[in-house]
Amino acid sequence: MSRLMHVAHGAYAPPAPARELTAVSADGARLHVEVHGPKNAPPVVLAHGWTCSTAFWAAQIRDLAADHRVIAYDQRGHGRSPASATCTTEALADDLEAVLAATLAPGEKAVLVGHSMGGMTLMAASARARFREHAAAALLCSTGSSRLVAEARVVPLRAGRLRTRLTKSVLGSRAPLGPVTPLARRILKYATMGPGSSPGMVEACARIVHACPRNVRHAWSVVLDLVDLDHGVRELKVPTAVVVGTADRLTPVVHARALVAALPNCVGVTELTGLGHMTPVEAPELVTSRIRELVGTYMDGTGSAGSAESAQIKEGA
Repeated sequence: MSRLMHVAHGAYAPPAPARELTAVSADGARLHVEVHGPKNAPPVVLAHGWTCSTAFWAAQIRDLAADHRVIAYDQRGHGRSPASATCTTEALADDLEAVLAATLAPGEKAVLVGHSMGGMTLMAASARARFREHAAAALLCSTGSSRLVAEARVVPLRAGRLRTRLTKSVLGSRAPLGPVTPLARRILKYATMGPGSSPGMVEACARIVHACPRNVRHAWSVVLDLVDLDHGVRELKVPTAVVVGTADRLTPVVHARALVAALPNCVGVTELTGLGHMTPVEAPELVTSRIRELVGTYMDGTGSAGSAESAQIKEGA
């Protein structure tokens, strides 16, 4: 199956980057990186989630690239980044550091945005020197730091050992997803999106997710099953905003509320009624506006940190 099976037209078709490069991680893993927008504009770095790719951020890239330098990369094994034998949260942190080193000047600041496993990437890297050198602020979308399988609601049973066991089996399946059929769209919508998601949103997400190789999907499911990044949340000391959908079955709102309680410098939480796990696709304007608010508040427009240390991102949609 093609590693690039995203939609070719419409709002969710990935725009062409201004520049492409390869970042090399600590263990030699090679990461596909795209840079969009003006060279000297304030930078934003986007880290996608499990089974996704840079195509997931199409709506944000298209909007932000008008006046931001948008850096997006494929996590190892996803999109155009080759698979690696090493699948750990430490590897995620190494990869983010490699991308920051390859795309930002020494001391240059950026707003870092992570969705799902991308948010976990930020948590995993939060105590790293290069993260602290470059992060002006962060946005966590639809993510959690621990107990991911136990709290997931993909399997419609009461919380407990049976639901956890079945959820682990579903998420860790090695079965191929196959072509994007009407049934596949219905399943993906149920598991990952809110009931009001448009056909175009569902199609875009289905094509991205179905393009992820099954061995990569399985390998990272094992990591997510065991993940415990509560310590990384406590080290995420930059101003951080949180976005979550109230109908999220993969990382339910309980995770967002736990993040808000544990973050040292939480600057706002937005709970989106009826939306699911794919918030950057389901609510593209809202997620983009949160990114713009963080840039405007915590950066001065030149890649340096702003001075509004106590400013708060307004809560609510």
